[in-house]
Amino acid sequence: MKFSICFEAQMVDTSRESEQRTFYEAVDQALYAEEMGLDGIWAVEHHALTQYAHMSAPETFLAFVAGQTKRIRIGHGVICLPPAMNHPVKVAERVATLDILSRGRVNFGVGKGGTQQEAGTFGYDLAELQPMIDESMYLIPKIMVEDEIEHDGDYIKIPRRPIHPKPYQQPHPPMFMACTREESLRTAGSRGLGGMVLGFNTPEETADLNRIYREAFAARDPAKQVGYFANEYLAVGCPIIVNDDGDKARRIGLRGQRFFAQAIHHWYGGGGKPEIDVEDVSTEQHVAEVKQAEAAMVAYLNEAKIPVTSAATDMYNMDHAYGTPAEAIAYIERLEAAGADECLMLMQMGTVPHDAIMETIRHVGETIIPYFREKEARARAA
Repeated sequence: MKFSICFEAQMVDTSRESEQRTFYEAVDQALYAEEMGLDGIWAVEHHALTQYAHMSAPETFLAFVAGQTKRIRIGHGVICLPPAMNHPVKVAERVATLDILSRGRVNFGVGKGGTQQEAGTFGYDLAELQPMIDESMYLIPKIMVEDEIEHDGDYIKIPRRPIHPKPYQQPHPPMFMACTREESLRTAGSRGLGGMVLGFNTPEETADLNRIYREAFAARDPAKQVGYFANEYLAVGCPIIVNDDGDKARRIGLRGQRFFAQAIHHWYGGGGKPEIDVEDVSTEQHVAEVKQAEAAMVAYLNEAKIPVTSAATDMYNMDHAYGTPAEAIAYIERLEAAGADECLMLMQMGTVPHDAIMETIRHVGETIIPYFREKEARARAA
């Protein structure tokens, strides 16, 4: 089991001062993650989603962190591939350069973005993007490997050109795909890509998604492989806040999750803007508020005749790694049993303070990772 942190640059206060502080704190958290023995960091890419995610230039954030670290892996989770947003030549150049300067520490995820708000920013209709994304994801690893590239596609035209530089990792960094639904996990598996499940799924839901992914990977057609090698790997989102006071951790985590849910519902589901002040109430009150929000979402979906799937309601799942180190370990063991290769930890949820994130990272490094490393060592020795 690997352990990493995912950064969204989510915030309640969107003033310039708060925005800047969020990025400075994210850098501090990433550097502390390396110090505490975590395996990787990931940065999302979102555009024009106020409060929900201000991480619009992950390539800059990741390069800044890479320059101050030596060991931890640096992950694009993910680069959005509409050509006007990120042209495949520029993606190949940027990823290869970061891979060189980090001495082969890059993980490279691809996706399309999740909202019309983002797609429309660059002049696209979200519903029409997938063929462009497919063309680009197959093209980029060729650009990173071949001496010269020439491409005359439906959406991308590149005259014969040499593109530089080439990546540090041979033949190129491992590739991943953002997955939120069963269909996208089948696609990732069938194309030999690592899967990144970024959400609030329960371990039981994760087990179902893992089965779908592994079956698709095992049955894949080599002719549909994206890139020059297969990457069977499932990184699974894990909201987490850890404190010696378990109830305090749960209150902080659930409060942050409530804000996250409001923000995602605003941009993805047409809900109102998040509350500026999500009250710090008891755990039971947070749970009641989340259940009420879930009921409202289900009612909205039913009225709109939209299927109620786990992908639509997983943000209201409250079964996460919020609590003491022992409670977090017990939860992560369930993720491990469900088939996760990597625990992709989400801490930076709107209202969660910096000190609570740093405290969580400390517990992960001092207690949680050693527990799993010792467990793995015993398994190897048996």
